[in-house]
Amino acid sequence: MWALRAAVRGGAWLSRAVRGCRPPRAALLPPPPRPERALAAVRGGLGCSEGREGGRGGPRADGRRSRADGEEEPEDAEEEEDEEELLRRDPLLPSGTRRVCLVHPEIKWGPGKPQGTRAEWQVAEARALVCTLDGWSVVATMVVPTKTPDKKLIFGRGTLEQLTERIRGSPEITAVFLNVEKLATPTKKDLEAAWRVPVFDRFTLVLHIFRCNARTKEARLQVALAELPLLRSHVKSNVAHLGGRGRSSRYTMGSGESFLQVQQRLLRDREAKIQKALERLRRKRRLLGQQWRRREFPVVSVVGYTNCGKSTLIKALTGDAAIQPRDQLFATLDVTAHAGRLPSALTVLYMDTIGFLSQLPHSLVESFSATLQDVAHSDLIVHVRDVSHPETELQKASVLSALGGLGLPDALLESMVEVHNKVDLVPGYTPAEPDVLAVSALLGLGLDELMARVEDAILRATGRRTLTLRVRLAGPQLSWLHQEATVQAVDVIPEAGAADVKVIISDSAYGRFQKLFPG
Repeated sequence: MWALRAAVRGGAWLSRAVRGCRPPRAALLPPPPRPERALAAVRGGLGCSEGREGGRGGPRADGRRSRADGEEEPEDAEEEEDEEELLRRDPLLPSGTRRVCLVHPEIKWGPGKPQGTRAEWQVAEARALVCTLDGWSVVATMVVPTKTPDKKLIFGRGTLEQLTERIRGSPEITAVFLNVEKLATPTKKDLEAAWRVPVFDRFTLVLHIFRCNARTKEARLQVALAELPLLRSHVKSNVAHLGGRGRSSRYTMGSGESFLQVQQRLLRDREAKIQKALERLRRKRRLLGQQWRRREFPVVSVVGYTNCGKSTLIKALTGDAAIQPRDQLFATLDVTAHAGRLPSALTVLYMDTIGFLSQLPHSLVESFSATLQDVAHSDLIVHVRDVSHPETELQKASVLSALGGLGLPDALLESMVEVHNKVDLVPGYTPAEPDVLAVSALLGLGLDELMARVEDAILRATGRRTLTLRVRLAGPQLSWLHQEATVQAVDVIPEAGAADVKVIISDSAYGRFQKLFPG
């Protein structure tokens, strides 16, 4: 649920040996080109997430971009000011410590009954959502059966009275998290009046987590876009509370518009401005993608359910010390790119994406759908699963369902590599499927096999092949190959004044080589 301005992390892994790389066979082979140099032209167009170390050319603390040479990129000051104004919002949830009562409505029969899961697993995920927020803790958990999940107050009269008595009788409870996707505003107000504490639904809680974790301007704008349905429901509720003045003949300051019409127009204007700002950022991202494709960097999109270990795996594969994985839901909202090297010395970009979640509110899915579209432009998808989680199969289904809705090419879906992570938490684990790889990103188990599988898939997907080319030592061919291909080894033939160069090269680059250096 992916794509935002990426931050290429290229340098950290160079200080250590890349797993599985064989040393060159000849003395003439110079050190492999540094990925940060190979990506220098690309990096200038990338945005880095705040709070992470990034390359030059990323956004500064004030949100303005700088060039690699230290000069600021000129921007439309008015547009930038408008974007910052769109990002100034009141907090969704109260600050400070909250002791939460988690109420989970359990539907035991009927069309609304969740399939493939159990109440205790849903409660565990809901608890993890609450504990993601600083200062919030769950002090009571109530799994309450209901036959009427679609009714205004969700529970029957008797059940609601029992809930009210328990919540009012527990002074340590300062808020209630009702584990439903979204509460209607009248329902929320009635429950708060009955229970005498604030009541939050899944949409509000997840949206607030997104707000806290969004770092780049694009991610923050996407969260702002997702908030609009909530703002619209608040406007309608406030108008109704004022006695329906929005439909009356009273107008605002002689404008000919009712209060409700004014508020709706302002929200439409806000939505149009957010969409316009997002489109500006997406144009920059599309340009960045063209630069990647022009330089023929293979792209590997790493996807998976939230908190499955994607960032930890990318850190293990690249050695990028700037990546700081966090054990919490939705720690990654800003898609970032990290340069890594495969055993053949081929440089690839690993794209760290936003995690998936079952029952993710629809408006949030739509707001981040453009981010997910970047997956369609990758050369390979790596699907990471947390096999230690009791709902790992349901999580897999959620991820595949979301990917299926993106209209990805069949070849990309068919070549997807499935990785079972956190096998260190499941002693003796062996995947049942023959093509699945078992790894522990934290302990480094199974990574060599994974890199070999990624390399094989990338070579097939990008039309690259391994060739041995004889070049003259005095000519420019060797230098050209270092720039346009991945040189693996150089065997010098002194008597011929030439060398046999083993390279991984794309069909297009090989065609250019033949035209430039015929014979």
